[in-house]
Amino acid sequence: MTFTLRIWRLKNASAPGRFETYPAKDVIPDMSFLEMLDVVNEDLIARGEEPIAFDSDCREGICGMCSLVINGVAHGGHRGTAACQLHMRHFRDGSTITIEPWRARAFPVVKDLVTNRSAFDRIIQAGGFISANTGGAPDGNALPVPKDAAEASMDAAACIGCGACVAVCKNASAMLFVAAKVSHLNLLPQGKAEKERRVLNMVRQMDAEGFGNCTVTGSCEAVCPKEISLSFIARMNRDYGLAMLKGG
Repeated sequence: MTFTLRIWRLKNASAPGRFETYPAKDVIPDMSFLEMLDVVNEDLIARGEEPIAFDSDCREGICGMCSLVINGVAHGGHRGTAACQLHMRHFRDGSTITIEPWRARAFPVVKDLVTNRSAFDRIIQAGGFISANTGGAPDGNALPVPKDAAEASMDAAACIGCGACVAVCKNASAMLFVAAKVSHLNLLPQGKAEKERRVLNMVRQMDAEGFGNCTVTGSCEAVCPKEISLSFIARMNRDYGLAMLKGG
């Protein structure tokens, strides 16, 4: 397979960016998207040119590092799939592929396709944890958890914090990410002691980071590689409202 790549190149945060065109030749259909970029970079290095900078880590769809907008869609638009698990067989041979970084004020571009997503880290630091000292590991049956609560919590905890929800949202909203991180703790008995403080602090930090408001278009759920449900945003809004009524 052969492709023409239009890739956003940016030397540093203060330099002007631009699209550059590169050929991707002899691409194996079963290559992942990042493996294809590796091959392109090897060719660039062999020619003495600057390789394309992009984030990657696990390459198994679980770390959230592979933040790429592919043909205008975060992670390429293949449902429930991160860019590192997106295979080249899903693209038409000979086509042109446009690759960009996340576009959001709260995610400044560092270089090429690399964005600074430390805003998410600060939101987690604001309340995405349980501070109570629980001692050693308790017996598995010592603290009963309703099955529906446990399953909903695990669904929310599947969020890998990639930021695709922000990149695709017309308002650059982080509501799906924050809702998932709030809900997976608030649903469990261990997290209920700090439930009100958690949701208030994390939402305040989200606003302070400059993320936009949610207008419930559903685009975040559509591109989420873990298919986090919009229902968690409704759950977080309810938790936030109750916390405000209690004096938040």
